[in-house]
Amino acid sequence: MKHLALALATAGLLSSVLAAPKTAPKSGALKMTAQQILAASPASDWRGLDPENTLLMDLATGQVIIELAPRFAPAHAANIRALARGGYWDGLAILRVQDNFVTQWGDPDGDDAAKAKPLPAGVNAKLPAEFSVPLDRVGKDAGFAKLPDIEGWAPRTGFAGGMPVAADPKAGKAWLAHCYGVVGAGRSDAVDSSNGTELYVVIGQAPRGLDLNITTVGRVLKGMELLSGLPRGGAAMGFYDKPEQRTGIQRIRLLAEVPATERPALQVLRTESATWTQLLDARRYRGGWFVHSPGYIDVCSASVPTRPIPPAPQPPK
Repeated sequence: MKHLALALATAGLLSSVLAAPKTAPKSGALKMTAQQILAASPASDWRGLDPENTLLMDLATGQVIIELAPRFAPAHAANIRALARGGYWDGLAILRVQDNFVTQWGDPDGDDAAKAKPLPAGVNAKLPAEFSVPLDRVGKDAGFAKLPDIEGWAPRTGFAGGMPVAADPKAGKAWLAHCYGVVGAGRSDAVDSSNGTELYVVIGQAPRGLDLNITTVGRVLKGMELLSGLPRGGAAMGFYDKPEQRTGIQRIRLLAEVPATERPALQVLRTESATWTQLLDARRYRGGWFVHSPGYIDVCSASVPTRPIPPAPQPPK
């Protein structure tokens, strides 16, 4: 439980690079709303959930869907899959909700070796820190779509496989940015003290100062309101003062372990798609109600859409 507190207290394929337009492109798509752009998107711009890298968190209030990012944190993703398969989080709790910061869950007795819940088979108690990966791992195979917009936190930003990515070409590394909805693995002072048993999700203003300091493991695809709308904890960094204040976790399952009839019928927009590019431009260049159009976005200002799987087309009668 204290691992994250200690750390936080101290702190598809694109064929060409997107060019940064100086003025709003003269595109008919910019006259469309985001809803209209999504409604007009082709089926090929959407993908299904990856059963081996999707978690279903069941709370009394509903279900949270989390997508893992093994390209960025392979050892942690493997551990998290094993934890889910072993039912590790079943019956545990959300321990902390700090306003404009994070919601955190894990074992309330995790700091007491005598009381801590045993790790399931196949789970490593100790993992290396995975704060970044070589930049060449986030290339064409990942469908990395670079943003033309400049920001102060990293020389390069964009999206790969739906994940918000920051990168430093000179250092040759890339990492998942701490945007709203991104999930990380809590740690203590030692950089290699996280193993995925304690996870948190960003619920407020993107704390980008945590980038390259904590292993980020994925993002919430659906159900953020169930985690961001919880009662805030106490003065001690949002940790709940009493056990009865905690929100219980019914279970967390790996989608691959869930019967097909129980799997959520959900699709995710591909961030290497033309639809995603149009959506980003729609956010840069606002019309209608807006008096001033910013002409700018950053990597944390656009969330990747999901939608129910459309019904299969029926043959003509």
